[in-house]
Amino acid sequence: MAALSHVGKWSQKGLVLMRRMLSSGNAPLVMVTDSGGVRTLLLNNPKRRNVLSLEMLEALRDGVTSAPAETRLFLLTAGKEKVFSAGHDLVDLKNNPTEYQRRVFGTASAICLMMQRSPRPFVASVYGLAAAAGCQLVASCDVVIAADTAKFSTPGIKVGLFCSTPGVALTRAVPSKVAMEMLFTGRAISAQEALRSGLVSLMVPSDKLEDETEHVVQSIISNSAAVLALGKQYIYSQMGTTPSAAFKQGTDTMVCNLAHPDAQEGIAAFKEKRAPKWTTPKGK
Repeated sequence: MAALSHVGKWSQKGLVLMRRMLSSGNAPLVMVTDSGGVRTLLLNNPKRRNVLSLEMLEALRDGVTSAPAETRLFLLTAGKEKVFSAGHDLVDLKNNPTEYQRRVFGTASAICLMMQRSPRPFVASVYGLAAAAGCQLVASCDVVIAADTAKFSTPGIKVGLFCSTPGVALTRAVPSKVAMEMLFTGRAISAQEALRSGLVSLMVPSDKLEDETEHVVQSIISNSAAVLALGKQYIYSQMGTTPSAAFKQGTDTMVCNLAHPDAQEGIAAFKEKRAPKWTTPKGK
C-alpha cells in the first residue's frame, strides 16, 4: 500500500480531518505527497469544486516539475469528492483581459502536454464528476481508474463557450463520434459509457476505487522504469504516423529495447524462473 498509505489510503474521513487541520492556515490547492516512488497530486479545493484557476493550475504544474528523481509514477486524484474538477473558473476568465485568459488556457494545455511527454506514467483516480478542463486532465493521463459514480463532460456549449482545448485531449482519447456528441450537447457520460468509449481504463465499484488504484499503481511501478519510459515515448510518437512508419519505428524501438540491460535481465529472470532485478529498483 505504498502509494496511498501516507494519507490513510485517501479515506474520506482522513481527508476531512487533514483539511480541517490545514484550514487555519493557507491550505495548498494541490496536496503533494511522495511515497515508494509515487508522487500523489491531490486536488484540494473541494468547496469550489476543484475549479482549475490559474493558481490551482500553477500548483499542479509545480507538483509535477518539482518531483524528485526517484519518482516512478504520478497519481492524480481528488479523493472521494463528488466533483473531481469542474474545469476552469468561467467568471474569473470573463472578468479578466485576453492576456490572462491565454495564460490560463495555455497553462492547462502545457500541463496536459507535460503529462504525455513525461517518461513517467500518469494515473488518474476519479470518484466524481470531471468536467470541461477537468475532463481534459483526465483524458491526458495514461491510465484512468474510475469509480462507478464518476461522470465526464464537456459542458461549455451550454454557456456559449465551446470546450475547444478539452476537445483536443478528448478527441485523442475516444472515437470522434463520441467526442462530438459530448462536445455538441454538453451531456455528462457515465463511468460505464466512458469505459466503453476508451476514456477510462478500468471501472470499479466506488468502495473499491482506492484498492484498485493501489493495485494498478503497484503493478506499473513493479516494472522497469527505463523500459516504461521507452515504451511510453514510442507509443505516443507513433500515433501521428502511418502504420508503415509506425511498424518501422516499432522495429527499431524493440531492437534498441532488447539491448537494454533491463531487457537482458528480464529475459534471464524469466528463463531462470525468478523475479527480475531492474537497474532502477522499485521506489528508488
